[in-house]
Amino acid sequence: VQLQASGGGLVQAGASLRLSCSASRRTFSNNGMGWFRQAPGNEREFVAGISWNGGFKDYSDSVKGRFTISRDNAKNTVYLQMDSLKPGDTAVYYCAAALGASYSTDRSRYKYWGQGTLVTVSS
Repeated sequence: VQLQASGGGLVQAGASLRLSCSASRRTFSNNGMGWFRQAPGNEREFVAGISWNGGFKDYSDSVKGRFTISRDNAKNTVYLQMDSLKPGDTAVYYCAAALGASYSTDRSRYKYWGQGTLVTVSS
């Protein structure tokens, strides 16, 4: 499975962005998916996860209530809608496909990773 993340950019605080992650094959629909981010000097951290059918979702405390993860299995795509962005959200955002049908907050449970898309939020 190859993953292609897109949608990053430079925005002002309070703005919104929607990230997309397209997968290369239909077996994507069997996998839990996650979004992670990595700011300079920091470890890669969990942002949001979604189960294979979208029935279960989870968010880090830092983005809960502002970010929404969703997926369209017919399009082999997972999304991350980011609202009320803050300068602290500045990072490279990565999508990842989990080893099984559920997501995990542990990045070691993800087998495939996209190349990352940069989100920069100015104050």
